[in-house]
Parts: sequence; structure tokens; C-alpha cells
Amino acid sequence: MPVYIMLSTLTNEGRKTIKNNPERIKEVDKEIEKMGAKVIAQYAILGMYDFLSILEAPDNDTIAKVSTELGSRGTIQLMTLSAIPVYEFVEKMG
Repeated sequence: MPVYIMLSTLTNEGRKTIKNNPERIKEVDKEIEKMGAKVIAQYAILGMYDFLSILEAPDNDTIAKVSTELGSRGTIQLMTLSAIPVYEFVEKMG
């Protein structure tokens, strides 16, 4: 199944939500699954972004739906990237 990297930055509203209800992150993971994608791993990171999430989704349309839905809430800004396993990439180049 295709893999996607989602980099997210919390807005002021998002920071308030996480501070008041950190369990909200787990609730969003369940919502993502209902939209047809699956969270494989998540990391809180330092620097330009607040979180890095690795997701699987059957296609670009599904991940676009997830990204649009989450972004429309006003709590995060997202950058979503398609990821190709390096050995698969090498095989296709050969």
C-alpha cells in the first residue's frame, strides 16, 4: 500500500487543543482510519514542524481527502508527501 509522510504544524487553536486534551491525537488517528488511511507511526519533532506522521492509504485521492479534512479544521497546517521505499525506487531505476 502506498506510504505518505505528513508534516504538521499546530496553529494557536491546535496548541490549545493539545494542551487541554492531549488524547485528541489518538481520536484523530481513529478518524483518519474512518477516512480510509492508516497511521503507521507518529513523532513529535522539534524545529520547523511539530509532528511527523507516516500513513498508508490506498491512493492519492484518499490521502488528499485526509489532508483536506484535517487542514480544514484550522488546528494544523499540513505538508503531505508521497514516499517510495528506497529499494523499490532503486529497482525501478535499474
